[in-house]
Amino acid sequence: QVQLVESGGGLVQAGGSLRLSCAASGSIFNPMGWYRQAPGKQRELVATITSSGSAVYADSVTGRFTISRDNAKNTVYLQMNSLKPDDTAVYYCYTRSWGAGAYGMDYWGKGTLVTVSS
Repeated sequence: QVQLVESGGGLVQAGGSLRLSCAASGSIFNPMGWYRQAPGKQRELVATITSSGSAVYADSVTGRFTISRDNAKNTVYLQMNSLKPDDTAVYYCYTRSWGAGAYGMDYWGKGTLVTVSS
């Protein structure tokens, strides 16, 4: 059974930093990443990373956020620096599974709230 466990959200002042983590279990995962959804807006890509380390970032976070991955632990991290109030959102861990019984299926975490105060 595929499970995604997120951690690391919270309240931070503008200019501060937070680190999100998402541990996946139960399959083989590629890519892994993060999306976010702000109040009244659609869910949007933040960053994804493949098992080989190839990363994609949204323009709005390039240069401020860094995604990384520990393949041995099936864990993806999002280091968020220079946070802005516009970064306030629920952040969702995302992955695609390639294990038996879940081949090619997308999975989402429950979400972790990041609030950036001005």
